[in-house]
Amino acid sequence: MDTEVGGGESSSPKKQRKHKGKHDKPKPWDEDPNIDRWKVEKFDPSWNEGGMLEVSSFSTLFPQYREKYLQEVWPMVKTALKEFGVACELNLVEGSMSVSTTRQTKDPYIIVKARDLIKLLSRSVPAPQAIKILNDDMQCDIIKIGSLIRNKERFVKRRERLLGPNLSTLKAIEILTGCYILVQGNTVAAMGSFKGLKQVRRVVEDCIKNDLHPVYHIKILLMKRELAKNPALANENWDRFLPKFKKKNVQQKKVKTKEKKPYTPFPPPQPPSQMDLQLESGEYFLSEKKKSERKWREKMEKQAEKTAEKKKKREAAFVPPKENNATNEAGSSNANENSEVAAMAKSLKRKAKEFRNNQADGDVRAESYIANADQARPKKKKLSSKSD
Repeated sequence: MDTEVGGGESSSPKKQRKHKGKHDKPKPWDEDPNIDRWKVEKFDPSWNEGGMLEVSSFSTLFPQYREKYLQEVWPMVKTALKEFGVACELNLVEGSMSVSTTRQTKDPYIIVKARDLIKLLSRSVPAPQAIKILNDDMQCDIIKIGSLIRNKERFVKRRERLLGPNLSTLKAIEILTGCYILVQGNTVAAMGSFKGLKQVRRVVEDCIKNDLHPVYHIKILLMKRELAKNPALANENWDRFLPKFKKKNVQQKKVKTKEKKPYTPFPPPQPPSQMDLQLESGEYFLSEKKKSERKWREKMEKQAEKTAEKKKKREAAFVPPKENNATNEAGSSNANENSEVAAMAKSLKRKAKEFRNNQADGDVRAESYIANADQARPKKKKLSSKSD
């Protein structure tokens, strides 16, 4: 068993060496905490004294509305590139800008920076801001947003959402990411550090795709900035602190569709002209005097109608109001109640009379009926008492 385990241990490093590579060994500076691997060191011309062996060049087109501005600013761009040994050319006939290396170029990466410079100038970035791209600590990213959505109206609405009222949303994103952002046409040009550019791209794409509103991204970035200040949470996962926003489905208003009229190949009838109407009424053949008299008569008739209406309104204030139906109903209800009370009193009187008669019949003696059997039975008690 021991020999098997030892064999297993000896076989595993061979496999690791095979996958890792012959020269891929741990270096002494890999775990050095003093080295900042994200820091971009400034280029020293002594590193490349021989210069460039081949000529590298880039060119880009610019829109026509930028022609006048580029003509004014081109001397400033030319002097900025001349410091790094890069030649530039503005071709107004073709509408293009080009940059190329020269014998004086020492930095091999400066031509890529110059390419980014002419790209930013063609995307309406101001020249003083675009020249900052030549610094080593400045990077740029041009985000294409025109192809992310098809509907033009939605695209314009979401692009305005990215800007915010009075550009407040865009300014907040610039402050939190530390980047310069310019929204122009179908692209968004951003300048800043690698970390900031990554955050800007995520915010822009989520806004245009309608995945998350820029305001929610701003809240998350604010919380990340506060968490970064705490050294105890530097190496921990921040997901439990960050808010999670759920997308809500808001019911949209139903668009009212107009009913389509039945198709007819014939055009609609032409409306009658003023001359046709005058011919129908006979006014066309009247003289100017009669026409003026007719107009005056119509005017007086309208005036009389208006005065009659105003008179009716004035007289309406003196007309006494009609009696309310409620009072009539109340009177009729009172009469009904009185008749019901009278009927009830009458019935009570009749019942009391019947009760007294029944009581009187109960007091009759049986002896009187036995003694006077042959005689007729008295009808009432009062008569029998009188006879006694």
